Amino acid sequence: MNERWLVDGTEGGGARLAPLGRDGLPAGPVLTEPDLVEAVRSRPHAGRWVWRSTAALHPRLLAAGVRVERCYDIEAAEQLLLGHEGRLGEPRSAAAAWARLHGLPVPSDPPPRAAEPGSQAPLFEPRPPALPFEALLEVYADQGRRHEAAEHPGRMRLLTAAESAGWLVAAEMPRAGLPWRADVHRALLRELLGERYAGGGEPRRLAELADEVSAAFGRRVRPDLPAEVVRAFAEAGVKVRSTRRWELAKLDHPAVEPLLAYKKLYRIWTAHGWGWLQDWVHDGRFRPEYVPGGTVSGRWTTNGGGALQIPRVIRRAVVADEGWRLVVADADQMEPRVLAAISRDPGLMEVAGHDDDLYTRLSDRAFSGDRTHAKLALLGAIYGQTSGDGLKNLAALRRRFPRAVAYVDDAAKAGEEGRLVRTWLGRTSPRAAGAAEADEAGLPQEGTEEPLSDGEFTPGYASVNARARGRFTRNFVVQGSAADWALLMLAALRRSLADMRAELVFFQHDEVIVHCPAEEAPAVAEAIRAAGDTAGRIAFGETPVRFPFTTATVECYADAK
Repeated sequence: MNERWLVDGTEGGGARLAPLGRDGLPAGPVLTEPDLVEAVRSRPHAGRWVWRSTAALHPRLLAAGVRVERCYDIEAAEQLLLGHEGRLGEPRSAAAAWARLHGLPVPSDPPPRAAEPGSQAPLFEPRPPALPFEALLEVYADQGRRHEAAEHPGRMRLLTAAESAGWLVAAEMPRAGLPWRADVHRALLRELLGERYAGGGEPRRLAELADEVSAAFGRRVRPDLPAEVVRAFAEAGVKVRSTRRWELAKLDHPAVEPLLAYKKLYRIWTAHGWGWLQDWVHDGRFRPEYVPGGTVSGRWTTNGGGALQIPRVIRRAVVADEGWRLVVADADQMEPRVLAAISRDPGLMEVAGHDDDLYTRLSDRAFSGDRTHAKLALLGAIYGQTSGDGLKNLAALRRRFPRAVAYVDDAAKAGEEGRLVRTWLGRTSPRAAGAAEADEAGLPQEGTEEPLSDGEFTPGYASVNARARGRFTRNFVVQGSAADWALLMLAALRRSLADMRAELVFFQHDEVIVHCPAEEAPAVAEAIRAAGDTAGRIAFGETPVRFPFTTATVECYADAK
């Protein structure tokens, strides 16, 4: 199972392939075979398949019932290596890599393919720029040399292997699909939004709330237009900078209550309403197209479908098949635990070395038992809160856990100075990271304080300048390292589930859902727990830090939280 083969598809469904030696060079003749699927199926001894793009080849194999154990994705590797070399944003295709290798004009990457709602990834992607098989061999060998030249070669190779495994998972999850009851979804929409009017206008409840908003202002105001709402508040003598929920909630005005209700329901109607249901749910399954490393921090995105933003109330439509269960697992306080592991702070590693609540333990060590202050301090260190109570809390944290705070402080300074900043494994932040990257990373905008899920706050994000880059890179080293850990967790879980009927059907940041027969649920929960431990050990080495999950076995996704 240690053999490594490079394979590429040819016109007409055939394949060219060659065995590879440890040096990345061919260890035998280049073969031409008439059927790509059979070429792979007939070599079960292959330990890792090297190919141009998992997204281009793996769906075709899956459709034929062929599942590979491991792969090396050349284009995913190219993107990681370009980032490591300070060239993130340059074309990542194999053809572009070969052109750079030979000093030739570099072709642009093809534009992203628009996802077809409700469909699985196509079996035949649009053809990439023509590239001879021998050129692909050159690119792969050169990538091996570039991995060796990385700051930490072993970590960089591990990151590439993890990213490649992520692309395998991303291709397989839509194949299984997230169970979805269209009838339950339609009933929810009617309950929440009321009847639909002819012509595609707003449903009844939204229209009623819009009338209430207008009545509160004394004139017609469209609540779906933020600029119009801000102007209406100004005319009423109320200064407001945006229509964000947390900002509106602080106002004392009769329009606030119906406006907040409208915004919540409007989002459901436009993002997960009847049109979305018709487009994206077919045969009892929701099949989004996942994009590993879709943000610079390594977090995943989706190509359409809004899979990573399913409202809590809509989760009631996610129901396991009869006799099956959903095992829903959330990684507990993942980013603080990652900070403990990457900073090697002895005190914080001790705090994070248990499966119970990290913030409670932290509060007992440094904040006189005040869990809220402990959480604000640690998240303030990660997100860069440097004013008010955040500064006071951070000072207390710095006294007790100096190496942890110094780690993110150093990352912030490097970002401010325009230097490259890397995750533990080597994923690299762009030199000019700023507001756009902040949006991708989930950081709020300048001058804001975004509430966390439990009502606490993360600090605002500055405009594109040195301070902004520093705040981004401060968070990047933690969030990006957490994303790298998550890839390894997915890879370990995927291996554990291979001998079960269970299917990995959903992943976002720190949460996974496995759909399995009811009798397999205990084994699945244990596999998830073990995958977290395995990922922590492989990513960060032997540390006392634990990476526990809160796991629920349910029939309906909404019942998990």
